Amino acid sequence: MYSIVDRYVQTPDSATLLQWGTVVNAEVLVTLAYVFFSPNTPTDPLIYVYPWVWVNVAAWAVVRVRPTPTSRRVRWAAAAVGVAYFLLVGYAGGLYHLSGAGLGLSVHWLPPGWGPAFVYSASAFTLVLMPFKLVGYAALASLVSVTVQDASASALSGLVGLVSCVSCTWPVLATLATGLFGSASALSSIAMTQAYGISTVVFVISVLALTWRPTR
Repeated sequence: MYSIVDRYVQTPDSATLLQWGTVVNAEVLVTLAYVFFSPNTPTDPLIYVYPWVWVNVAAWAVVRVRPTPTSRRVRWAAAAVGVAYFLLVGYAGGLYHLSGAGLGLSVHWLPPGWGPAFVYSASAFTLVLMPFKLVGYAALASLVSVTVQDASASALSGLVGLVSCVSCTWPVLATLATGLFGSASALSSIAMTQAYGISTVVFVISVLALTWRPTR
């Protein structure tokens, strides 16, 4: 009998295994290179794992899900919902906030996935662009947009994904703000933020909720 497990756990073909093996090997090599060459690195190995989980799950979901053919009006509406969703989780997750110190642009070489982090501080707003969050939130926004286009009962999973994603963004970048704006404590702040483990778990659950199409 077809089950939810069958919906997600399928035997991949050799080409897919090769592709993902290449991706994971590249991620491991990049991470090892950072550890080898960087003078200051976190001691918690999970700090290196979290970003790759976000990036890989996001890529898997976006490649896997295809929108239902709809009218141009529905596509534009879905795109608008996706953009609004991205702005919502981006704000809640610390990608930007509506205040700034006017410090301009700076780049911070944090561990792969966390960095390179681009920080732009204007007088009215601040952008803190960490790659794994940017990719993760963009993927969620894309999945929400696809869900809006889907005419099946899976629209319910979009609501689940919205609520769960917002709940996963509570460990915002406030713990890193001081380090990103000039202190040397950014990496230690990352290592101390154990809540990212919970955030990662809920992110994965959110993606699964948004990719599940029970009528397909």
